[in-house]
Amino acid sequence: MKRISILFVCMGNICRSPLAEGIFRHLVAQAGLVGHFTIDSAGTGGWHEGDPPDQRSIATAKSHGVDISGQRARRIRPADFRDFDLILAMDRNNVAALGSVAPPEATIRLFGDAALGTGEDIPDPYYGGPDGFELVYTRLLAGCGSLLEALGVERASCSGNTSSVR
Repeated sequence: MKRISILFVCMGNICRSPLAEGIFRHLVAQAGLVGHFTIDSAGTGGWHEGDPPDQRSIATAKSHGVDISGQRARRIRPADFRDFDLILAMDRNNVAALGSVAPPEATIRLFGDAALGTGEDIPDPYYGGPDGFELVYTRLLAGCGSLLEALGVERASCSGNTSSVR
């Protein structure tokens, strides 16, 4: 299997994209495919550069057995468009922001299209409470699982439960 590089992108890289990165890493590890993927996340803005994910994202991930506490926010870099096979933006605003700075050969897709097949935006939970983070987690888990399968990889353990990765 060819090594596949995936970059998850949201606005500040502290809520949605760190969760997506953590979930996808966890699923890849469960499937025993760590050496087959390069996985990272970034933001279209640099306001939180160097900061850990939002505490609510960390808590939500932890409640599902996923540790994202070691991640640090970063802004998208020009090299990312060359280095990643697939760049998945969490919403249409981020797709547009990426498209305005990306070279034509970059593969930028809406997460809701590429991973969920629904065309939906993954809502930004930043201004809400824990329920919003749980909803985002659930959508990201479903999409990351589908994405892994769509890439031709059958997960080693699939419980069918979309609320947890355990």
